[in-house]
Amino acid sequence: MTPDTAATTVKKSSPGEPLALYVHWPFCVSKCPYCDFNSHVRDRVDQQAWRDALLADLAHEARLLPGRRLTSIFFGGGTPSLMEPSTAAAVIEAAAGHWQVVDGLEITLEANPSSVEAARFADLAAAGVNRVSLGVQSLDDAALRFLGRAHGVDEALSALETAQRHFGRVSFDLIYALPGQTPEDWSAMLGRALGFGTGHLSLYQLTIEPGTRFAALHAAGKFEPLDADAAADLFESTAELTGAAGLPAYEISNHARPGQESRHNLTYWRYRDYAGIGPGAHGRRLGMRTVRHRKPENFLAGIARNNHGMVEEAPLSAQEGADEALVMGLRLAEGVDPERLERRFGRPLIDPRATERLAALGLVERSPGRLRTTPAGRLLLDRVLAEIAA
Repeated sequence: MTPDTAATTVKKSSPGEPLALYVHWPFCVSKCPYCDFNSHVRDRVDQQAWRDALLADLAHEARLLPGRRLTSIFFGGGTPSLMEPSTAAAVIEAAAGHWQVVDGLEITLEANPSSVEAARFADLAAAGVNRVSLGVQSLDDAALRFLGRAHGVDEALSALETAQRHFGRVSFDLIYALPGQTPEDWSAMLGRALGFGTGHLSLYQLTIEPGTRFAALHAAGKFEPLDADAAADLFESTAELTGAAGLPAYEISNHARPGQESRHNLTYWRYRDYAGIGPGAHGRRLGMRTVRHRKPENFLAGIARNNHGMVEEAPLSAQEGADEALVMGLRLAEGVDPERLERRFGRPLIDPRATERLAALGLVERSPGRLRTTPAGRLLLDRVLAEIAA
């Protein structure tokens, strides 16, 4: 379905249903070699033009989703901390005008430690941001250089300290399973990270994504990723260390103190509706998949032409929805309710015999109204999903 004739008749929006909002800011100072996100380096960014464009794109989504109850806003990127705080404030204010806002609305912004300072954090907090996610990525300067990061450890820790002064909730990212990384190296780094007192950590294994500079370097034999078995050992030790520190894994790569989980990301994993605006943003609303233009210039042209940046809008079949809900839900420690999902999509979700077999192997657990992967099962999630899907 073309974006110029956006479908609005798949099903009606029910007033009061929860909704999350994702806002993509596509600009970065430089492109990291491992990154396959929609990020672009530009010499100049017209902040007023981008503010107007995001507000127009937001208004389009709001017209299609009237009366919803807004539960979270997430500014992702790219590097949203390069966005002027007044732009963030304008988007937050507009979203609150379009939808009902829940008490304690979670408003997260991703920040790059090399692009922020105390004044910017203070202004972002004043704009309404109440949760920040810092792209620290490593507590080792050599690793940061390997990852192509512009900041060093000292600068990252200074940004973390500043963030903790200004925001009620702080998370930061680390990338592990780097070439040559030993269990002792990672345990020491993770132990240090846990000592900073944040309520949330996102801990990602290095993966070689197609189309990235790391993919080209790997293909040329310039470096070799950590052995899969060694990486699996680090995954298991990560769960043990974070669990012992009171931040258990509630999702494959995310760890939090109880109550500090990312409410916005839980919307994705629990397969609920979310509106996505900005270049390259994806959304899911009323049984539809939505995708925005990736290239910033094409996005702006779409806004000028149609008052939205959509490049694709298509209905999700019941099978697609069921498959996606299962994939997302089994990433979570809480798992899924198969019967509820079967009622929602009108078809069987799981193969009972495969489920019994995987349970006997200790990869899944089944209880009334709940199917979840075990820690061992989350380590082998692709295999579990391949066998268990009906």
